Parts: sequence; structure tokens; C-alpha cells
Amino acid sequence: MKKTGAEIVWECLTREGVEVVFGYPGGANMPIYDAMLSYPVHHVLVRHEQGGAHMADGYARASGKVGVAMATSGPGATNLVTGIATAMMDSVPVVFITGQVAAHLIGGDAFQETDVTGITQPITKHNYLVTRADEIAKTLREAFYIARSGRPGPVLVDICKNAQIESCEFEYPEDVKLPGYQPVLHAPRPSLEDAVRLIEKAKRPIILCGHGVLMSRAEEELMQFAVRTQTPVASTLLGLGAFPSSHELSLGMMGMHGEVHTNLAVQNSDLILAFGMRFDDRVTGTLKTYAPRAKKIHIEIDPSELHKNVFADVPLVGDLKTVLRDLIPLVDEYDHEDWKSEINSWKSEADKRSIMNWNEDGKLYVAHLIADIWKATGGGAIVTTDVGQHQMWTAQYYQLDKPNRWITSGGAGTMGFGLPSAIGAWFAAKDQEIWAVAGDGGFQMTAAELTTAVQEGANVKVAIMNNNFLGMVRQWQEFFFEKRYSAVNMVTPDFVKLADAHGVPARRVTKREEVDEAIEWARSIQGPVVLEFKVEREDAVYPMVPAGAALHDMIQRPVKQA
Repeated sequence: MKKTGAEIVWECLTREGVEVVFGYPGGANMPIYDAMLSYPVHHVLVRHEQGGAHMADGYARASGKVGVAMATSGPGATNLVTGIATAMMDSVPVVFITGQVAAHLIGGDAFQETDVTGITQPITKHNYLVTRADEIAKTLREAFYIARSGRPGPVLVDICKNAQIESCEFEYPEDVKLPGYQPVLHAPRPSLEDAVRLIEKAKRPIILCGHGVLMSRAEEELMQFAVRTQTPVASTLLGLGAFPSSHELSLGMMGMHGEVHTNLAVQNSDLILAFGMRFDDRVTGTLKTYAPRAKKIHIEIDPSELHKNVFADVPLVGDLKTVLRDLIPLVDEYDHEDWKSEINSWKSEADKRSIMNWNEDGKLYVAHLIADIWKATGGGAIVTTDVGQHQMWTAQYYQLDKPNRWITSGGAGTMGFGLPSAIGAWFAAKDQEIWAVAGDGGFQMTAAELTTAVQEGANVKVAIMNNNFLGMVRQWQEFFFEKRYSAVNMVTPDFVKLADAHGVPARRVTKREEVDEAIEWARSIQGPVVLEFKVEREDAVYPMVPAGAALHDMIQRPVKQA
């Protein structure tokens, strides 16, 4: 059966089970958009290609499927770059399809010609330049396979305009044959036995739960292992939700803004079991003093992550879910009561400094507001964030008991991520309550996507934490630059009027007694809603491990004076 290249694109997407595509049309992908009208895939017209990239990312994280975003050539393609890098750093499966000038024009500086495959080579798992129609089916089949298999990640397919217009026989490949790409699932038995020997000897073990637990869908196996061995579980920023925060073995988040008792547990452990995490600098602090007495067992599907930052005494290459299934029958049951009691004593001491003990005459603290949203939603909402102070407070105080409810930019730290990723998540889980928590700075970067939410009827609640500062930068300037504030004072628009201009109901909250009613008002409305909270301007996120410091050298919140 003969089809045009543009038709083949949509044939491939439908065969891959794609239901929604986030994109923006232009000259170099117009044939693809023309062919779209004959296919059942729902297209979301974004207001900026970066927003489309983040929507596809949020969709992928919430659904577990491959997200898809489209753009035209030149500036359309380059506007995707931030979103591609975000997906790459956080191992999110997204296929990006861009239009390109006709093959015979490449290299001639044609109108809106940009070498997007060259630009994105370092920030994609793989990318392709397609110059002929008969290459499209095979390329897209491979792109989806690469994006979702092994360690997931973004794949870009750049399709020349002539390839979209040309016709050829269409046949969708049933199998993918990539001899140089063979993800390993099982770790070797001798390595598993080496791990068991370390587990048997450990008196102070700790599990570090990373994003890989969610990517592998290994939540049940993590629970089985933790309970069987009675090993406390600490989470990376992206690992939150993979292990229930209410469980007695849960230690919460570790790292730069992790819990005090959690970081102390890491530093005093004698065995670290790293499950699908990469020991990035925000988790470890300075490597010179990181967990100095601990042996390390590192389970990771990407062999390039092993020994990259932290030496692993027992590296286990394989799919986390599969490796844990192989490992669990080999380990005995333990109790580690003395170790858990010691950690609990650190927690009790740290809790005396908690901002939850503060009640400052109606002042609005972001930590309190996050706890209020958590209580109102019963902890069951999907929560997305931008990046900054509000992100850390949300990670600390929105307690997650279920997986795939927490969507945030970890490795790249991308401002503007919150709103569009929430819209993408809504397309994946329309039956779920969805909140986007944003700072006043990050929200303005992709605020135009409010109209996308209106056009699509996306039931997304946006909570803007407005302190008229670039909050996290201000905090660093306070702590480490003698409070010499530089380029952080932010005049913001009237967010209520801005939301109204987009057709979105909105309220501003300035008093503590207004909070609960405003949250319930937002929850009662079907469709997008904006709440602007005028929060304390110079509050700081605690604890904080200064850059280059040891994980145990935390700046803690001062004890509240009576």
C-alpha cells in the first residue's frame, strides 16, 4: 500500500498506541499536519514549543507511556531543546518529531534551516535525520523502542520536507534489530551472591531509592526487599512516591535539602543499596566525605552510571525490577532495631526545628501551604512543580504514598516546567486531581500555556507562590554572598488579572485564614484555576547542604524562640 511520508508518520504513531501529540505547525512540517486530519490522534496546540516538550514529558511520567511532541524546523526545533534536555537528564521517554527543509537544501542555509540533530546529539538518547519517505517507518519504530527500553530517554526524529511529500510502499516493521543496543535485564548470579554477603554483614544498611524504581515499575519489589530486610529507605528528589512516605521504614528525601535524619543515616551507614539512582552532586555533597564507612551495592540498568561518581563494591547491571526479583529470594530476614532507633532519635531532635511548629500571626509560609494542599487532597493528587524553593518545600511537605504522583524537573532544574507538565499529566490521568505548584519566576516563563489549558479544558489547579523574588537564588545570596541581592527582586504582573485574560478563574490569597476556603474553591471548579499566594518574602529552605560541603554539614532552621 502506497502512502506519503506524512501519512506514514501518523500510521506509525497510531500503531505505537499514541493517543495525544503536543505540537506547533510550521512550514517544514505542514505536510505532516495536513495528513493528521485523517487519523484519530488528538493534537494539542501549544503556545510555545518548550511548553509542548514539557507536556509530552509530563504525559510520559504520569502514564508510563512514550510522550510525543512536534515542531517545525529552525526556531521551532530549537525551542524544544530545553524540554529535550530536561527529559534526558531525568530519563523520560519522549519522541520528538521535527520538520526539516528539503534534503537538497540542507547545508545551504535555507530559510529556517537548523542542524537540530547536531544541536541535540548530546541531549538525546539517539536522534535521526530522515531524508527519504521509505526511511520513516523503520526510523519511528526504532525511535519508540529506544525511547522506552533500557534506561528510557528522549529520541529526536528530524524529517525532511521532501520525505513527508514523497510516496512509498508502507510496511511497519514488526521487530527492531539493533545489534549494538541490547539492554541487559538480569545481573549475573555470582554478583548477586556477592551482594547477599554484604547484606548479611550489614548492621546499618540504607536503601537509596531513585527514579529508576519508578521507571522500572519496581515499587512492589522495593517494598518486599525493604520489609524482608528491615532496611530504611531514603529517596532522591525524583524517587519520591516510589516508597510510601507514611511507611515506618521511609526516611523521606536525602541530599542538599533532604531531611536531617536521612542525611545522617546515609553518612553513618555501613551499607548503601542504591536502587536506580545516579549519585548526583545534590544527593552526595562532596564525594570526599560521602558515606565513608559504607560498602555500596549499585543496581543500575545503565552501565555508564556505575562507578561514575561513587565506586560500587558490587555493581549489578540490569533492570531494577528483574534484579530485585532475582535478589529477594536469596536474602534472609533481619530486624536492625538498634539502627532504626538511632535514626528515630536523630529525627526527634531535628523535628524540634520544623517550620510546622511555627504559627506566625497569619503569615503565609510556603511549607504550611503545601501541607494544606496535601491535607485537602488527601495526598492523592498528581503534583508538578517548577524549580526553586517551592519545589523543595513541595518535596518535603507533600507526603506521597503512591507512585507517579510527583512530576518535577530534577537533573536539569528547568524553570517553567510546572504548568505545561501538569497539562501533559492531565491528558494521561484525567480522573486524577492535578496541582501545579509554581514560583512567581518560573510561572512567567510558560504562563502562555494557560490558554492551552483553557482550549483543552484541562482540569489543572495552579498554585503560584509569589514572594517577588527569585527565591532560591536570593537564599544563596543571603547565605553565601553576605545578603548582597543581585538581580533577584522581581516585579510580577497581577496574576489574577493575567489568569482572567486567559479565561481562567483566579484568586489572590494574602491571609492565613483565607487559605482553606481558597483551596476548596479551586477544587470545586472543573477546569484550570489559578491561586496566587502572597507568601513570606525571605523565608529559606532548610536544611541545606552548602555546595562543596559534606552531607552531614547541614545548615538547619533556627529553633523557634518562644
